[in-house]
Amino acid sequence: MTEIRGFYTLWLREVKRYLRDRTRIVGSVVSPLLWLVIFGAGIGGTLGGGSLAGISYQQFIFPGIVGQTLLFTSMFMGISVIWDKEFGFMKEILVAPISRLSIFLGKMIGDSTDALIQGTIVVILGLALGIKFSLAAFLAALPIMLLITFGLVSIGLVIASFMGSLESFGAVQSFINLPLFFLSGALFPLQLLPTWMQWISKANPLTYGVDALRTVFLGEVWQPYQVQTLWVDLTIVGVFGLIMITIGTWAFSRMK
Repeated sequence: MTEIRGFYTLWLREVKRYLRDRTRIVGSVVSPLLWLVIFGAGIGGTLGGGSLAGISYQQFIFPGIVGQTLLFTSMFMGISVIWDKEFGFMKEILVAPISRLSIFLGKMIGDSTDALIQGTIVVILGLALGIKFSLAAFLAALPIMLLITFGLVSIGLVIASFMGSLESFGAVQSFINLPLFFLSGALFPLQLLPTWMQWISKANPLTYGVDALRTVFLGEVWQPYQVQTLWVDLTIVGVFGLIMITIGTWAFSRMK
């Protein structure tokens, strides 16, 4: 019971802290909006008829921009660990009578919930921009989005557990975020890349998350271009999440 209460308290704290920061929520929508409207329309117009694989370029990058939102939001959540260190709250958590696993899971799933909310806002924004998808696709995408965030949030928390300043965290975060995003196939089909870049992309866990979202949102039209089948995508993303949770629990166990 103590473990469950501790987990719930940490989860609730992260969610409340996120919901109260309305400026960050609104600000996080601006970047996806620019990508979808300006980049989607601009690059889409340079393609033959503005279409790709039988769909508009804006529709093509939409799942990728959702993945980008999940990536950037998830990784940014690691900053909460540094703030907790700065104000001494982390020490209070670490001496609490609950396991480090419960501590890590509470923060990780709380931050994943925040990233899911942010991703859902972008999905609704895409609908407002005229990107069509069914209610069934939206409902199917939600658990996939949550699964994607587990591994990404864990990366941010692990990095933050080793960092002592916000500046250091920001530099490392950017160094990791950009390659993960640009090599995930979010903005262009992986088939168009050189062979050596395709191999690198296949080692990128976000590639399979974006591919799974495209499979759900685009349906049959995307099947000939899939990186893997949906279940293989989800298995890879899930295994990556479990590995990062294990590493994250270890990283929190070494903090004093």
